[in-house]
Amino acid sequence: MSEDNLFIFIIEILGTIAFAISGIRLAAAKSFDWFGAYVIGLVTAIGGGTLRDVLLDIPVFWMQSGMYLAVTGLSLATVIIFRRALVKGMRTLFIFDAIGLALFVVVGIEKTLAASYPMWVATVMGITTGSFGGIIRDILINEEPLFFRKDIYATACLAGGVVYWLTGIAAGGASWVPQISCAATVVGLRVLAYHYGWSLPILKVDPSDLPEK
Repeated sequence: MSEDNLFIFIIEILGTIAFAISGIRLAAAKSFDWFGAYVIGLVTAIGGGTLRDVLLDIPVFWMQSGMYLAVTGLSLATVIIFRRALVKGMRTLFIFDAIGLALFVVVGIEKTLAASYPMWVATVMGITTGSFGGIIRDILINEEPLFFRKDIYATACLAGGVVYWLTGIAAGGASWVPQISCAATVVGLRVLAYHYGWSLPILKVDPSDLPEK
């Protein structure tokens, strides 16, 4: 494994841990059993990357190594052991979700560029990698997907992709600069939006404008 591939693999594992814990934490709040919580954690962690790899027509990442399934199991054990600290409050979910989102956006961009696609496609794949697993998670636990709320979520992924592109041009061949800049942008926007209550405008329709049934 080359140095670049090893770095992406490490980021992917860290992102898997973060997203799996965020999914398992929500499942625990819904009183799922251990197996159900594991499934929720797994789809949260691998859902976005699976869709990305299918769209890019490359081998699906988690089918190449059992590490991702094992890491999700370790994440479940972590939540079971430290459930009081991890399950209590929304802040814990937010932290792990923000970290997983940032890392997976970077992975999605890197893998798309490695497949010789342009930057605009890489940005879309970064958003897909970071957000689609959370969409599946929220649907399975019967919650409105965070991706479609007014929260700064997909917008943070998009901003991360733009920053990756700009810093990549400025840094020349130093790949770590756009990677760190992208991740920091995603996490930073999520933290600032959470702290200051930033959100996108809601698309509202006056009921009187709707056609009568």
